[in-house]
Amino acid sequence: MSLFQVKGWDVKGDVIADKGKSKKNQKKPKKATNSNNNKGEASKEKPKDNKKNNNKKRNHKKMTEEKEESEGSDNEENSDLSEGEEEKEEQPQLQAKSKPSKSNPSEPAPKPASTKLTPLQQKMMMKLSGSRFRWINEQLYTTRSEEALQLIKDQPELFDAYHQGFRSQVQGWPENPVDVFVQEFKFRSKKPVNAPGGLPGIVNEDTNEKTVVIADMGCGEAQLSKDIGEFVKQFNGGKNKKFKKNDRTSRFNKLKKLNVEVHSFDLKKANDRITVADIKNVPLPDGSCSVVIFCLALMGTNFLDFVNEAYRLLAPRGELWIAEIKSRFNDVKDGKPQQGQGEEFVNALKLLGFFHKRTDTENKMFVRFEFFKPPPDILEERKQKLERQKKFIEVETEKEQLIEKREKNAEGNWLLKPCIYKRR
Repeated sequence: MSLFQVKGWDVKGDVIADKGKSKKNQKKPKKATNSNNNKGEASKEKPKDNKKNNNKKRNHKKMTEEKEESEGSDNEENSDLSEGEEEKEEQPQLQAKSKPSKSNPSEPAPKPASTKLTPLQQKMMMKLSGSRFRWINEQLYTTRSEEALQLIKDQPELFDAYHQGFRSQVQGWPENPVDVFVQEFKFRSKKPVNAPGGLPGIVNEDTNEKTVVIADMGCGEAQLSKDIGEFVKQFNGGKNKKFKKNDRTSRFNKLKKLNVEVHSFDLKKANDRITVADIKNVPLPDGSCSVVIFCLALMGTNFLDFVNEAYRLLAPRGELWIAEIKSRFNDVKDGKPQQGQGEEFVNALKLLGFFHKRTDTENKMFVRFEFFKPPPDILEERKQKLERQKKFIEVETEKEQLIEKREKNAEGNWLLKPCIYKRR
């Protein structure tokens, strides 16, 4: 062995192997080491005295050089492709991280926190909201209206909590009384205003136009105003303009428009349709309304003050519509309509000046009443009739007795019972 000859290391083999490789291919040591190892092993097996083997070895080296050159070029292309793909994969990730949010361009948008409740937590929340609703309901029925107004002013969230609980109660009813009043309005709008069976209206002396003016007392979220407003738009927009031959009602609808104003009053301004007021004293002039509605709104121990306010608001022949829960009336037994349903209530409103039109007890949950304010000529005629029958003094005495009874004990304690909702 010569002085610089080392086993497993061949200078010529290394130099020849490096000719076909690029700089990029030198980064991958695996293939380079494999080729060097193979050449080292070949040099070990190299015989010293056999020329034929040397020729074969040279030929073998040339073939390996060609293979390595071809492999080197392929490796360069593959390495270029792989590096390009890695750069493409990294770019969208960086873009996604650096992309600012629309709300704040300097900071990324935070992920919303999950607020899902377990079934047990949902059940407990329902119980808490139900008990809170019943407490608010009790406060509204067992205090005077001015105290209820102050309560809602101090804690406005109670109004929303009450109506949320009320909506869940109404879902179990066969009908919502607000929907019944809207249907009544639609049915009576088929006839001309102030005609028999039609809606009562206020007549403008200058233009002779008739306007139906409604005061919704204790309106809640003013759903009645919204529904009637949508119907009037459809009515005046031509969707109800079709008529049959010799159908005077439909011909009237084609030629005339329905003028309607709705005033909604409650303890809180839940939306723009509502005016905040104690419904025993609302900001409207005397005789300015043709319909006054109390839809489950005779709450408070002084609810007859609300009825007196309705009498003040109504024009002669104006109508009072009332819907109340059946369980509030003392003459209800086992939740079934009895003969003389709400008779004591009707008599009390008669003593306050109203004439009774009808009582509807068909609904399972509530009773509907219709009264009207008599014009002066009917009042005078009635007075003369009672004097002839010698009953005028008796009626006046009964009215005085009602006033005295109210002064001693509020009507909310004896005329109508508080409405107590059951747990759902």
